[in-house]
Amino acid sequence: MKVVILAGGSGTRLFPLSRKNLPKQFLKIADNQSLFQKTIDRALKIVKSPKDIIIITNKEYIFHLK
Repeated sequence: MKVVILAGGSGTRLFPLSRKNLPKQFLKIADNQSLFQKTIDRALKIVKSPKDIIIITNKEYIFHLK
């Protein structure tokens, strides 16, 4: 099984917290993890390997994924 995570939106509806270079999926809102990190953690519970996770994002956000 593969998990596909869509993380390319600009998060404009959460303005002013989200910005062009820091959209809502990469914000640490409730605790010390971003929504993206929480999604990765949930995905890791259902796949055999991190290689089974496919992330779709905007080229401007690639540095958030490393």
